Amino acid sequence: MFSALIRVSAAGIRNLARTGPQCTAPLVSRCYSHAKAETDEEFDARWVTYFSKPSLDDWELRKGVNTLIGYDLVPEPKILDSALRACRRLNDLASAVRILEAVKDKSGPHKEIYPYLIQELRPTLMELGISTPEELGIDKV
Repeated sequence: MFSALIRVSAAGIRNLARTGPQCTAPLVSRCYSHAKAETDEEFDARWVTYFSKPSLDDWELRKGVNTLIGYDLVPEPKILDSALRACRRLNDLASAVRILEAVKDKSGPHKEIYPYLIQELRPTLMELGISTPEELGIDKV
């Protein structure tokens, strides 16, 4: 009985040694998008259209601003103009000031970007009666 057990276990070990280890690594595949890349003009037009929707509500405004600020870019003045007009349409001054604060933060170490945007947006800010964070004194807090 003991010899039969040794014979079976020896045969099992020989079979393992003969087959070798099996690789079960998954195949590497890449999934590429078949969609065309969006141009800068299409990107700007998409966001201007989004903020210009008459059915835009407070939640959609905040969602759009959060998504826009989440991108690795500083929005163009025409997008910001549309967003500020949406804030005024919804009577949401706080969101307008937050947009300006977020743009200043997104400008990062490039100190010339934020003054340029404010210069471009100045007529809109005056028309809508929106003050910048600097005018409100909340940039020093």
